[in-house]
Amino acid sequence: MKSISSKLACLPLMAGAWVGFAAHAVQDLPGGPAVRQLNLAPPATRIAQEQHFLHWMMLLICTAIFVAVFSVMFYSIWKHRRSKGAKAANFHESVTVEVVWTIVPFVIVIVMALPATKVLVAQKDTTNADLTIKTTGYQWKWGYDYLTGEGEGLAFISTLDSSHRAMSDSGDVRNAPDNYLLQVDNPLVVPVDKKIRIITTANDVIHSFMVPAFGIKQDALPGFVRDTWFRAEKIGDYYGQCAELCGKEHAYMPIHVKVLSAEDYSAWVAEQRKKAAAKLDDPGKVWTLDEILKRGEKVYAANCASCHQANGKGAGPIKPLDGSAIVIEADHTRQLQIVLKGAANGAMPSWQQLSDTDIAAVVSYTKNSWSNKTGQLVQPAEVVAQRGK
Repeated sequence: MKSISSKLACLPLMAGAWVGFAAHAVQDLPGGPAVRQLNLAPPATRIAQEQHFLHWMMLLICTAIFVAVFSVMFYSIWKHRRSKGAKAANFHESVTVEVVWTIVPFVIVIVMALPATKVLVAQKDTTNADLTIKTTGYQWKWGYDYLTGEGEGLAFISTLDSSHRAMSDSGDVRNAPDNYLLQVDNPLVVPVDKKIRIITTANDVIHSFMVPAFGIKQDALPGFVRDTWFRAEKIGDYYGQCAELCGKEHAYMPIHVKVLSAEDYSAWVAEQRKKAAAKLDDPGKVWTLDEILKRGEKVYAANCASCHQANGKGAGPIKPLDGSAIVIEADHTRQLQIVLKGAANGAMPSWQQLSDTDIAAVVSYTKNSWSNKTGQLVQPAEVVAQRGK
């Protein structure tokens, strides 16, 4: 009786949990995953459309072969079963049969291979690109460097939105948006109807750059350079993820590509150039502790918190910054060299792409946050001095 009462008492909790789940169910995400999605992602490039065609063509051919072969097999088993008195025929060296079962599969293979080869060759043709972007995989974020074309010289790091990471860490996803764990601080921005060449590499382990709507998936290998391309035909937001298991934070390494019109893209490039110029602070400027800590907090949240956590405690192999001997020591050299050049065989990436002021700010922030109340201040000039060593 007591057991029954306990079970009945659990029913309201179960019902409440179900209602809560239903009330916060996610919706389809345009350019990303859909609820109960069974087919491939809706194509946004010609290559993706061709892949859809190949997928269905080969599926139908294989289904037809399956039905034909098993229909003949089951018919033969049923029609010529021993209980009906059927006797096996004894023959060999039938030229007709051998010709048929050679020619028919050959024709089927050719029918499948010709369009597949055409698409495969087109996928690897990265020549005559309007824009070339190097994408570097880090544990666990993406770095984008605009190498050629409009926007040449722009570079930034794309990291999972900190609010999404905090939501995941808390376990409370009742208010999760449709783009949960796919929103980033700096999306990859490209113009519509332009050929975009993507050069992939990695800083630490193997990653994989995949955007299903574009029909692209290219591994990013440390020490190697590989490439792929796409030409987005529709303006909008498109989402992907690292498709190679790259460590414990693999699920927090999304890709967000924003496709803009030519005019909007030009405006975005101009805006980014202004922001880049604004970041080029005078490295000779002397900052106060309060000023530099405010800036350092923003730099830390954007680039460091995803690994070292907002509380500086780290996780697993990632060492804590709170209470770290390197962080609190009066000589700033070791910490600056780690930030500039990386450490632990790439587990800690190099952050040379940050400005001298941003590096000085984030190092100062770590030295004065949590239990690290050192009062130490790192000036941009110190970073300049360490870059050449």
